[in-house]
Amino acid sequence: MNEPVFHPPVTVALTGASGAQYGLRLIEALVAAGHEVWVMVSKAAHLVIETETDTSLPARPERLAQALRERSGAAEGQIRCFGREDWMAPVASGSGAPSAMVICPCSTGTLSAVATGASNNLIERAADVALKERRQLILVPRETPLSAIHLEHMLNLTRLGAVILPAAPGFYHRPTTVDDLVDFIVARILNQLGIEHRLMPRWGE
Repeated sequence: MNEPVFHPPVTVALTGASGAQYGLRLIEALVAAGHEVWVMVSKAAHLVIETETDTSLPARPERLAQALRERSGAAEGQIRCFGREDWMAPVASGSGAPSAMVICPCSTGTLSAVATGASNNLIERAADVALKERRQLILVPRETPLSAIHLEHMLNLTRLGAVILPAAPGFYHRPTTVDDLVDFIVARILNQLGIEHRLMPRWGE
């Protein structure tokens, strides 16, 4: 039996900012679009997921991948998960397979680490690789108000080629549920990635 062939991988990292729903919904949307999804979840993100949703995800990469497959309806092998210090993961090196990367949600601590090239864990290193290899990097911060430190980091990352896409949903599509607000942001992320979706119509359609 032939193994399923997926569209190019997209890396999704969930960190400790509020807004875990955005990252989880993004994984579901990428799976539905037929992409392979590489996932990393920070320790703080696990806590946020338990706090903000009815989901509790295991920490071990193999069990995490299984849980996300069951949640999203992914095919076997469509979701791969990597530990925080898995330096042999393909995202850890520029010589690994190319992949667009989305940090969603992106904590201000992760924002700072990426802006300064800290690379203290695999999420930070993967973002560093995306920047140096001129690959697509999208950061979805969820913080308010923003300090000058946050704004300076966002400006520096924008100048380096990253896209700052705040988790600030619009209301012109007349949302009636929280899911509508989540889908608004996920749709904008997919638009940036050039991935077709049906989460909401584009402006003017």
